[in-house]
Amino acid sequence: MNCETQYWVVVAARDHARSGIEQGIVQANHGKEAPLRRMQPGDGVLIYAPKQTFGEKEPLQQFIAVGTVADEPVYQITVTDDFQPFRRRVTYDESVTATPVQPLIEQLSFIQNKASWGYSFRFGCFAIPKADFDLIRSAMTNHSHA
Repeated sequence: MNCETQYWVVVAARDHARSGIEQGIVQANHGKEAPLRRMQPGDGVLIYAPKQTFGEKEPLQQFIAVGTVADEPVYQITVTDDFQPFRRRVTYDESVTATPVQPLIEQLSFIQNKASWGYSFRFGCFAIPKADFDLIRSAMTNHSHA
């Protein structure tokens, strides 16, 4: 078990992410348990929305939320008989604003191929270095990008 604070990016369409943010939860990879089990209380979480709406093509490409994993275990709910996603509680910072990824690409170390930067977000949940998390969080609280 890793005791050091880790920092995560969860990728979800804005419409799906907003629902989770309003509920104070995070759900990754369409409700998979494994990504959430890797998170520990106190870990940082960024929500990146590549699109406005799940299943649609309209791009968004923004970090839309930042939060901290709460000190509660992963749990499962039943939405329908065919969909029982796993979730984890997150305390979201309500003072941040959505921030486009493009101005940050050159500075983010987790994006190794700057020309094909979108490839970095192909996994629905992944860890990033603290410096990258801090840079994104700062951009979201700075408001100078608006």
